[in-house]
This record gives sequence, structure tokens and C-alpha cells, in this order.
Amino acid sequence: MTIAIRPAVAADLPLIADLIRALADYEKLLHEVRFDEAVLGEKLFGHNGGHGPYAEVVIGEVDGVAQGFALFFHNFSTFEGRPGIYLEDLFVQPAARGAGLGKALLAHLAALAVERGCARLEWSVLDWNEPTIGFYKALGARLMDEWTVMRVDGPALQRLGAEARFSAE
Repeated sequence: MTIAIRPAVAADLPLIADLIRALADYEKLLHEVRFDEAVLGEKLFGHNGGHGPYAEVVIGEVDGVAQGFALFFHNFSTFEGRPGIYLEDLFVQPAARGAGLGKALLAHLAALAVERGCARLEWSVLDWNEPTIGFYKALGARLMDEWTVMRVDGPALQRLGAEARFSAE
């Protein structure tokens, strides 16, 4: 069995979209998937006003067949004074689990973090997903129990954004 990790290219967009849907289905969140594939492609592979892609994707293959992916982007730690890598999504198809692809994807991202001078690699995990939490702990990850994820989206995001006061001064 051969495992390979490669950067995604624009032609992988349908594959990435399918893997995102498979992840959402596994997490019982398929009803929350709302992306437009063309917009997703522009944000992942376009120039976005000269700022480049918003996120990166790597594809994990087992014996030449795409079986998983990781989507990630850089964040920044003010305490460390250095960037980090935030793993937004990691997914391996159920049939390929146990082959070492999940570990290979995480190891690839850890190597990128080291190569890019990042202080850390971090992600969120659903609290009910005990098998995955155990897998992450076995790799040396630790739970950040003292932190709670906060989110503003949808109409609340629109309302908060409308409160912005910008000055040309």
C-alpha cells in the first residue's frame, strides 16, 4: 500500500467538494453545507483581489486513489509572535481508515508548519467524536479545555458588520 500527499490543483475542485460533503455527512452536519462550488474554487485557487488563495488543500491518496484531504490556512499567534497553521478540515474516506492516511496528512501539515517557521498546528474537533479525539491524542495533540470556540455568522454577522464606523481621517 502506497500513501501519497499532494497539493490540490483547480482540477481537484469537484473532488474537494465531494470530500467536504462526505465530511459534513460524517459529522451529521450535511444540512449546513451551503457553498457554491465556483465560489469555493475562486477562494481556494483564485487571486482574490491580489491576496492569493484564502486556504490551501492537500489531497491524500492510497495506491493512487484520492481518499482524503486537509484544508488549512495560516493564523497568527500574538503571544508567539509567529504564524501557525489552522487545520479547518481533515477527512479520510471510511474505506481507507486504518491505512495511515490521517496520520500522514497531519504529519505533512506538521512538516509544513516547521518548514514555514510556524509556532503551532491547531484545529477543532467535535466533542462527541471520541475515536478521533483518541487518535489525535495518540499523535501528541492536547485538548485546549480552557478555550471555547466563538462564532458570528449569518444575520448576526450582517448586523455586527453594519455597526462598523469607518473614518477616512
